[in-house]
Amino acid sequence: MTNAHDAGARPGRALLLLPVQAVLVAALGLLVTGPLAHHWPLSAEDDVNRALADRRAPSATSLTDWLSLVADTQTVIGLTLLCVLGLLLVPRAPRWWEAGFLAVSVAAQSAVFLLVTLVVNRDRPDVPHLDGAPPTSSFPSGHVGASAALYGGLAVLAARHLRGAWRNLVVGLLLLVPLAVAFSRLYRGMHHPSDVVAGLLNGACTLLVVGAALLPDARKGEAEPEPAAPGTRRAVVVRHPHACDDGTAARVRTALRRHGYPEQRWTDTTPEDPSGGLAPHLTGADADPAGPAEPVGPVDLVVVCGGDGTVRACADLVAGTGIPLAIVPCGTGNLLARNLGLPVEPVAALREALSGRAVGLDVGRIRGDGLAPTRFAVMAGAGFDAAMVRDASPRLKERLGWAAYVLSAARHLRDPRMRLSLRLDGGAPLERRARMVVIGNVGSLQGGLPLLPEARPDSGRLEVVLLDPRGVTGWLAAAGYLASRAPGRSRASGTRERTAAHGALEYFGATRVDLRFSRPQPRELDGDVLPAGTRLTAEVEPGALRVCLPAPTRIGAQGRTGGEVAEHGHRDARTAAR
Repeated sequence: MTNAHDAGARPGRALLLLPVQAVLVAALGLLVTGPLAHHWPLSAEDDVNRALADRRAPSATSLTDWLSLVADTQTVIGLTLLCVLGLLLVPRAPRWWEAGFLAVSVAAQSAVFLLVTLVVNRDRPDVPHLDGAPPTSSFPSGHVGASAALYGGLAVLAARHLRGAWRNLVVGLLLLVPLAVAFSRLYRGMHHPSDVVAGLLNGACTLLVVGAALLPDARKGEAEPEPAAPGTRRAVVVRHPHACDDGTAARVRTALRRHGYPEQRWTDTTPEDPSGGLAPHLTGADADPAGPAEPVGPVDLVVVCGGDGTVRACADLVAGTGIPLAIVPCGTGNLLARNLGLPVEPVAALREALSGRAVGLDVGRIRGDGLAPTRFAVMAGAGFDAAMVRDASPRLKERLGWAAYVLSAARHLRDPRMRLSLRLDGGAPLERRARMVVIGNVGSLQGGLPLLPEARPDSGRLEVVLLDPRGVTGWLAAAGYLASRAPGRSRASGTRERTAAHGALEYFGATRVDLRFSRPQPRELDGDVLPAGTRLTAEVEPGALRVCLPAPTRIGAQGRTGGEVAEHGHRDARTAAR
């Protein structure tokens, strides 16, 4: 998700160079087939084709047959579609601009190729052809141009995300493919040397033009920062070292400097300390007295580079301090960032948040048997959802993102129901059976699925849902009901209790929620697994956390702007207090 300015600027002026590219390639073709045809090196092209034809061997013929296959029209279209779908479905968040870059590059190269063949008419080399000659001109090579656009585009994306030896290996192998295809087209007698050179130029120029239009983030992040004025602000950055790679971290540093935060303290999370030792930084104390002296002083901003678990751990410490929190979504789910309307691209989310305003949002405070009191910003739950989070494979989460939870959920569809007692705001206990109970500060899951349609992080209360489907029809009814709740649709607010999906879903709202289970149940907090237990108590802390949000932005079920969020958040907090 991006703001309107970015969306309008990305595919702008650079794409206007594609017609210019087509004209230049066509002009080159007319020169190659006209005035320059009898001048060296073009005059020696036929000798190259004949020499290769005379030296053909069965093994080389088989190899070049395969190389031509990986660059023919059907293969390029099929691989492009698969790669685009992979970019949209496999990562933690859909990579819309990268998918668009790849698809547009391949399509634009093909369009330029077809336009040029209408202008330039060149016969195939006068040697035996190992492939059927298509009706298009020999100039430029379509196979070579398509392979340069597809495999060169994949090399660009690999260079953006891989690091170290793997980056060099993968990028190098991908860039070798168009060169190998170029050789195969010469060997098989399908093109002159100048045809394959023009195909490489066509594909490479297309990548440059489309990349300039659709991949500006890396350049923005790596651009030389503007000098910061003396006495500017100080930020503490908490980084999950696995979720936030070195390239993203470098771009975060640059973005902070550009927004007036030249003084930055970076600290990494660990399994033992998911907040990365943030507490000493908030007090202005030196977190490492034995280390080199660093400037200390008031913290003006806390930046969290990680997923919901890292954000929760930091929010627990920052809530109530008045220090603004900026979220750089780098995790598997990033539910808080999605519910707050932040872009899914990490550095874009930071830039937009720093260009907006700090808004007071609610957090939940939870405790239970075996749990120290702590805060959460997204959801707490017990039963089916906690078991799903607990048993999701870390390796699959790394490879598939949130889709790994779907696979884990399938294993628990037949888990037994749990008995529980629910007390709202100190009222009489409600006895229920359910497969899952979720207490939410925000309401939407991945894909905008509204598990808690009335949840809003500025409402001054928490929302609760009990999931208790009976059999296959119950699961289908619950899934159909949730899928039919269009994100952003206006809904009645203030309803304390209601059922839906033929009783499979039951909703409540309160400022304090007490849960008691008849036997220990798995529990989770913002995607982090908690020890199993029999009790959970959650209370809302209205407006306790200041979060930097884009302006204007839309969050929660009601889709309010940033200013409306702040205004209504204070009003709801006063109402809750009364």
